[in-house]
Amino acid sequence: MAKHENKYQEDDIETGEATIDAPSHLGEVLPVKESHFDPVFGETNEIGPNYRNLGWVGTIVLMVKAQVGLGVLSVPAVFDSVGMIPDILLICAVAGIATWTSYMVGIFKLNHREVYGIDDAGGLMFGKIGREVFAAAFSLFLTVTVSVGIQDRPSSAPQDGSWVSNYKLIATPSFVQGATAVSSLIFACSATPAYFGIAAEMRDPRYFTRSLIIAQIWSTLTYVTIGVVVYYYCGSYVASPALGSAGPLIKKISYGISLPSLIATTTIFIHLASKYVFVRLLRGSVHLTSNSFIHWTIWFGCTFGVTLIAYLIASGIPFFDALVSLVGALLGTFLAYLPTGCMWFYDNWKKRSNPTWKWIVMACWSAFVIAIGTFITVAGTYGAIVSIIDLLRKDGGSKPWACADNSI
Repeated sequence: MAKHENKYQEDDIETGEATIDAPSHLGEVLPVKESHFDPVFGETNEIGPNYRNLGWVGTIVLMVKAQVGLGVLSVPAVFDSVGMIPDILLICAVAGIATWTSYMVGIFKLNHREVYGIDDAGGLMFGKIGREVFAAAFSLFLTVTVSVGIQDRPSSAPQDGSWVSNYKLIATPSFVQGATAVSSLIFACSATPAYFGIAAEMRDPRYFTRSLIIAQIWSTLTYVTIGVVVYYYCGSYVASPALGSAGPLIKKISYGISLPSLIATTTIFIHLASKYVFVRLLRGSVHLTSNSFIHWTIWFGCTFGVTLIAYLIASGIPFFDALVSLVGALLGTFLAYLPTGCMWFYDNWKKRSNPTWKWIVMACWSAFVIAIGTFITVAGTYGAIVSIIDLLRKDGGSKPWACADNSI
């Protein structure tokens, strides 16, 4: 029996395979102590948390909640800025670009298994400076997105008297209104940078594209359907968030029904932001995959810190529409459009010496995504800042840290 025990121990030391304890007597079956190594999470075992346990169906649910949960609240108000027909076209265009940028996240993850977040991708492409720039932007993006979820606005619809919906098929927005509208739609489809963490926790990342396509189709149909229906009945009286478009009683009922969903969406973003900081702090440490005191102390500290910062931002910028536009323009395009275009070039630049027609088309497309992302980052941020300044100047408008009515 000692001979068998030595064989198991030697096999384990030499190959790193699962350790099998020898039975103490004939007929006894002992459990296998499995140990796996992951390029992101390191050595994992039965005792510690299993991060790689997300199936493709669960991935669909997370993608839809991360995107639709908050984005759908701002979409109906965009219809009033540009009109019903242009907005439907814009939703399809923005959703189409978002599908490709998210697809590139899955492809880049398969090509570089050590990548956990957008900062790791930035580090591969642009070195240490790129890693830290994208790390700061991604942390701010997730935290500010949480702050959007914890805001509340009263109804902007008339409280009494009769009114008729004055919806417009085609509107003539100013540059600021147009830039703000596009930025709001980009925010609605800006979950792309968060998909790195989701892909890293899938049991089989090869199913990422399948989950993405289903989630994007569902999200786009939801945006178009809810946006058209709400704007058709509310017209220029549509509120943002859209739940405030009904009267006082129905508005309270709507928020009551939607509150669990809003809490779930906010919780997902708190988890994503906290998980990113948590993994970055403990990566390469035994505490990342163990149930140690340090593990849980840092985890609870990350979740509390993200929630507190999100609350401060939400109270400091008490305008839902303007905050959504600012997040979409300043952080959404910077994290979703610019790096994904660069990721394609990073993985395919070596083929430039003998390019095919497909390579040329994809190179032009990637360059277009980078260019349009740069333009929207500048123009959309300008429009959002102008909108915030105008709202602050309005007599009786909402003020930071005020408890007054913030109706439009």
